Amino acid sequence: MAVKKKKIEELMYKEKPLVRRGNTLYYGFIDEKYIVKIVEESSEEISGTSIGNKVTVQLTTNNTKLQGKERIIRQSKKEGLFDALDVGVVWLQDVLDYDGE
Repeated sequence: MAVKKKKIEELMYKEKPLVRRGNTLYYGFIDEKYIVKIVEESSEEISGTSIGNKVTVQLTTNNTKLQGKERIIRQSKKEGLFDALDVGVVWLQDVLDYDGE
């Protein structure tokens, strides 16, 4: 008997996908040259939901020839997920506009 897979809709923010894997969020299209990575360093519980209150936001390249820290273009620590996402959106848009993508 074949098992049907549920189609999961992507969460989109400002016309780019936002994907969560554990305590890490990825923002942007994976096939583009750059992507934003947001890592929750600590979180707090609000109404039964875990919300990141100290996060690291990184603009990284998708260049597979580079390893680890070499892939990080810009990095900053923020006091909340929304602040980190706002910074990440600006960084990503700037770098993609600069590269002409």
